[in-house]
Amino acid sequence: MPTKPRGRPKAFHDKTDQNTVQALDRALGLLSTLAAHPGMTLSELAETSGQAVATVYRALVTLQSHGMVEAEDPAQTWHIGPGAFRTGSAFLRRTKVVERARAAMDGLMRDTGETANLGVEVGDEVLFLSQVETHQAIRAFFPPGTIAPMHVSGIGKALLAWYPEDKTRGILARKGLQRFTTLTHTSETALLRDLARTRDRGFAIDDQERAEGMRCVAAPIFNAHGEPVAGLSVSGPAFRMGLSDATRLGTLVRAAADKVTEATGGQQPAP
Repeated sequence: MPTKPRGRPKAFHDKTDQNTVQALDRALGLLSTLAAHPGMTLSELAETSGQAVATVYRALVTLQSHGMVEAEDPAQTWHIGPGAFRTGSAFLRRTKVVERARAAMDGLMRDTGETANLGVEVGDEVLFLSQVETHQAIRAFFPPGTIAPMHVSGIGKALLAWYPEDKTRGILARKGLQRFTTLTHTSETALLRDLARTRDRGFAIDDQERAEGMRCVAAPIFNAHGEPVAGLSVSGPAFRMGLSDATRLGTLVRAAADKVTEATGGQQPAP
């Protein structure tokens, strides 16, 4: 009796051109471009993507028919549509961590006076899933869907610190250590030393490593196997979040992350 396919053909891991739908690949590329740079015109999208104007227009019209993009008059600029939001929201429904983290994030924002963030690792980068903004005029802003390199993100460093060392080294090898500020760790040895200190104290610190004048304190959330699967953080301007405040803030963030771990059925890793 022949076995039934389970959704993955034999060539599932073969990413060569023969297993790629070129038109779909190009359309999704346009969608990603609009997500990063909303309000582009047809000609700007064509120039950015390196495609013919007619090709880009056909892709946009197709995406528009599914609500994935929409055109705004009178300038005829293109934007992400509500269909893309609905489709993207399905990712959040895969995990209960967003829902269970909300109360902890609200509490963190109230207790610290700074913006609280929730993120996970996707494709060797941090993907921000949720945020509770402070009411302060000057504040950190990481809207859901924002991507950040792991080595300069508080949440990214919190995850890297608790990953197995071979996984951490693999991510660093694939993504590199791009410099963003004078405080960015661009040496693997220096970053690994920082991650070891992170484990010892129980939380990570982004000390203006991605953006000058901004600090972040983060802690990991663990699953039922004691593996880090998400991170919780508070971010704010350095003039309000001094390094002398790191221990106080770190204790609050770690306690909040531990509550989310418990609420989602997770457990702390073995010492």
